Amino acid sequence: MPLDMPSKEILVIGVNHKTAPVEVRERLALNQMENPPIKLFWELPSVREVVFLSTCNRVEVIAGVKDYSSAKDEIVDIWTKVAQVPTENFLKSTYIYKGKEAIRHVFRVASSLDSMVVGEPQILGQLKSAYRTAHELGCSGQILNKLMHKAFSVAKKIRTETRIASQAVSISYAAVELAKKIFGDLSGKSAMLIGAGEMAELAAQHLITNGISELKVANRTLERAIELSKTLGGEAISLAEVEDALIEVDIVISSTGAPGFVVKKEQIQKIMRPRRHRLLFFIDIAVPRDVDPEINDIENCYVFDIDELKEVVEENKAERQKEAVKAERIIDSEIIKFKSWLSSLDIVPVIRGLQEKAESIRKKELTKTLKNLKNLDEKELKAIEKLTQSLVSKILHDPIIFLKKGNSENKEEALVMISKIFSLNGINERQETLKKQSHSCEDTDKKASTNGQF
Repeated sequence: MPLDMPSKEILVIGVNHKTAPVEVRERLALNQMENPPIKLFWELPSVREVVFLSTCNRVEVIAGVKDYSSAKDEIVDIWTKVAQVPTENFLKSTYIYKGKEAIRHVFRVASSLDSMVVGEPQILGQLKSAYRTAHELGCSGQILNKLMHKAFSVAKKIRTETRIASQAVSISYAAVELAKKIFGDLSGKSAMLIGAGEMAELAAQHLITNGISELKVANRTLERAIELSKTLGGEAISLAEVEDALIEVDIVISSTGAPGFVVKKEQIQKIMRPRRHRLLFFIDIAVPRDVDPEINDIENCYVFDIDELKEVVEENKAERQKEAVKAERIIDSEIIKFKSWLSSLDIVPVIRGLQEKAESIRKKELTKTLKNLKNLDEKELKAIEKLTQSLVSKILHDPIIFLKKGNSENKEEALVMISKIFSLNGINERQETLKKQSHSCEDTDKKASTNGQF
């Protein structure tokens, strides 16, 4: 084709937690390389721009390419060789998206719709970090700059307009959300850990984040209680001191692994009077249970065990899935806008070429004419200038409208035809300039990014 169109094809090749086991993902992450893995793909002939995303759950190459088929073969070939993964095994584990579906995939990843936990916030930061690396190494240009910034704005829009991240989907976080429903504001409340399990520790960390003012840590081994209390900024106590501490605290998280109840109904009945019947909330994460469920019968006492917390988590996961449907609608709308921008990349240079050539002819012919018209005053000169500008504008109006309205099937043919008819010889040079800008990242998106606007 006479016109050398700018690279604007988008290709995604990758694996994630659903398609490949961790040992395959580890190899494909290319962490053993001395140089940044992104450079491996940047140097491929068919790749114009690239972002390399590597997290514990996914490894992806997001590329702006000249030709889908060539780029795919080059990426697969170099990736499998360096990672030492047989090509057949690699292709069984990977997903490959191009064009519209590649755009959709990037938007879904940024919005955490493709994550192990829908709505989790970490992936957006990881994608921003991968993009920042691409910028710093000069591997991202006009197409991926726009794609990444649009992905970030789509993710923000989805978080603003849906409740996809508002429901707790972990046991520890669900426990804290329940505590907030019971107490309202957790600021100034006190809590106690009985046992030092990982899930209990996570719940305690969430409580601290939500403003509790005091934390006691009780454990069968006092050394472990002291160690954990230092980590969390609390106070270590022995198991013998638990009953006295129950008089003071508002929230109890228990996870001991003891064979019987650690907190019994009789104990709580005895302390409620010195507590002045203040609310007391138990989060029992232990299996078998640590907290006597009959404590629920005591006024102002609430006990939730791990099964009840799991029910809350499953309900919240279902709610997130409902919100994900709304998010997909937002993505559909944003894909249309992005595709429209991509289409304009072909049209703009041709329209600009038309306008520049017509303006050059107008000025040249006007100068010749005015040499033979010696007695014109300033008002008459302005009138002639305006007349010629108006004529050029009206002549170009229909071709420009035709180009803008052309559908995808005839657009490239129309661009070539217009370029031939009007002898727009400078278009190739202009397209090459766009490519160089893409490689050197000399565009407005890079300026925005390097100023910290990620």
